[in-house]
Amino acid sequence: MTSNIFEINYNSNEKSQNTNSLGMREMQALVYEKRDAQYLLIKAPPASGKSRALMFVALDKLINQGLKKVVIAVPERSIGKSFQSTHLQEYGFYSDWNIKQENNLTNRGSNTSKVSKFLDFINSEDIEDKILLCTHATLRFAYDKLYDTDFNDIVLAIDEFHHVSRDESSIIGNAVRSIMSNSSAHLIAMTGSYFRGDSVPILESRDEQKFENVTYTYYEQLEGYKHLKSFAMGYSFYRGRYTDAISEVLDTSKKTIIHIPNVNSGESTKDKYDEVDRILGHLGDAHYDKDTGIWYVTEKSGRVLKVADLVTEEEREATQEYIRNMSELEDLDIIIALGMAKEGFDWPYAEYALTIGYRNSLTEVVQIIGRVTRDSSNKTHAQFTNLIAQPDAQDDEVMFAVNNIMKAITASLLMESVLAPNFTFKRKDNDEQMGNGTDIFIKGLKEPSSERTKNIIENDMTDLKASILQDTQIQQAIAGGIDSKVINKQLIPRVIMTKYPDLSNSETEEVRQHIVAESVIQSAERETGMGGDQFLRMANKFIKIDEIAIDLIDEVNPFQRAYEMISKEIDAPVLRFIQDYIDGVKFVFTEEELVMLYPQIIQFKKENGRNPDKASSDQYEQRLAYALLRLDQLRRERDEKA
Repeated sequence: MTSNIFEINYNSNEKSQNTNSLGMREMQALVYEKRDAQYLLIKAPPASGKSRALMFVALDKLINQGLKKVVIAVPERSIGKSFQSTHLQEYGFYSDWNIKQENNLTNRGSNTSKVSKFLDFINSEDIEDKILLCTHATLRFAYDKLYDTDFNDIVLAIDEFHHVSRDESSIIGNAVRSIMSNSSAHLIAMTGSYFRGDSVPILESRDEQKFENVTYTYYEQLEGYKHLKSFAMGYSFYRGRYTDAISEVLDTSKKTIIHIPNVNSGESTKDKYDEVDRILGHLGDAHYDKDTGIWYVTEKSGRVLKVADLVTEEEREATQEYIRNMSELEDLDIIIALGMAKEGFDWPYAEYALTIGYRNSLTEVVQIIGRVTRDSSNKTHAQFTNLIAQPDAQDDEVMFAVNNIMKAITASLLMESVLAPNFTFKRKDNDEQMGNGTDIFIKGLKEPSSERTKNIIENDMTDLKASILQDTQIQQAIAGGIDSKVINKQLIPRVIMTKYPDLSNSETEEVRQHIVAESVIQSAERETGMGGDQFLRMANKFIKIDEIAIDLIDEVNPFQRAYEMISKEIDAPVLRFIQDYIDGVKFVFTEEELVMLYPQIIQFKKENGRNPDKASSDQYEQRLAYALLRLDQLRRERDEKA
């Protein structure tokens, strides 16, 4: 098995799992306290109870606040079961959550019929027709046929809110902003990671300030678990093909989710079906059951494993149906997936996540971790292991990168956004146009002239970069020192035309210029075929992570022909320290400001009977809270020097 980058042990007090007189767990009660807010943002990890928190608040808005209907949007159908009808009164709440079967649009059916049902629900005068559940896609299509005012007096709840973006191409993002501006709708946003892997902000700051926030971290959630006591992460680096190394990091005694690499990554063999076959071969003698959609694999010991293949498209529906209906520990042992079984996927027995290949999205990493950190009686420990191609770098560079990424993941589990922003390249028409934030203006840059090129530039650049970097002629040209002009103006256009044969010459040139503007070729030699090198660059994308002055790497051990990392242990006090450290550097205070603010902090505490809250929607209270954290930090630093 791989060694761990860090291990977190939790002082289980079961506080997060205990319920109050209304049947609410700790996080749900915190959300319910802010039930009157028109705009509510819930940032909490998987299994903390966000779906039920939504039920409590939505029912209160329907029964006590005069709202007429509730619309819940989830990113994919499988997540819909979290919002199905639920008995709440037997646990102390004053109403049950009931959703009509015909209003659950996450069930099978055509997009057209679902959009039609959505519109019928919005326009219905039936006072009993109050709750509708749909996917993000259905919401997008239906919104195109509605006015913002059609959402008057409606509670719009969006699960996995990090799918929303302020980016102009985000239909849901635009819908959210427009509905907030032009209707009386109430908005409830829920997410386990309030930042996107592509670093695009979720909302404009002026919009975000309208929200009441409830932030509940992994630390708070896991500390209160009854069964799960510890969580650990590890990185193992290998040479050659990952399929030759995977048996050394697999532990078939644990309920496992294996995510194979994206076909465009350096770790991929480019044949995902062969990779699945090789993994099954490592496990034992495999036989497929068409009735269940499950592989039955006999190990050398004679033990039979039940394995779900979510990579192979054929019979996938049968496999998914089996997973949806399973309820017992012995129903499944291993899941092999590519793009599935990540966010919102609920298999509480899962205890080991093996992810092969570099992931450039920290959101994705946090979501995968969430699959194995649900409390369940079959596990006291959960594990996340990332198997990555060995970077072409010195050991100290790798150790630095691993330490930074580990700190970034820890901060992310504390619901802190640590990714540096991406840049958007735009045409510069005059000297008065200056870069602002993430916008960079370039003279002569061709703007997209069609919706087709606009969509490629905004949504397909990652895949296009991968195609360019994996092109044999371009790799040979880089290795041979060919002039970059030849690569930029001859070889790159050929790849673009091959990938998008429908583009005109002028459209191809528009896409080419944006690719070059993002400096693909300058980093191509380091990126080509090496997911490990991408891993190194990921470490440089985190904002001020170096300011957290903690060294968590303990030693390096051999693994295959490469190495693995072992870390010092991180326990609950260290997690608290990291949270306080991050909070302490969020605002910059001069000594004079701190001297001025300290009496105001004392006065606030005297008037309110508590310290100022950093999660407050009142900016003055927020600033007092961060000033207090900074004062505490300075006191600790002074005591350490004494």
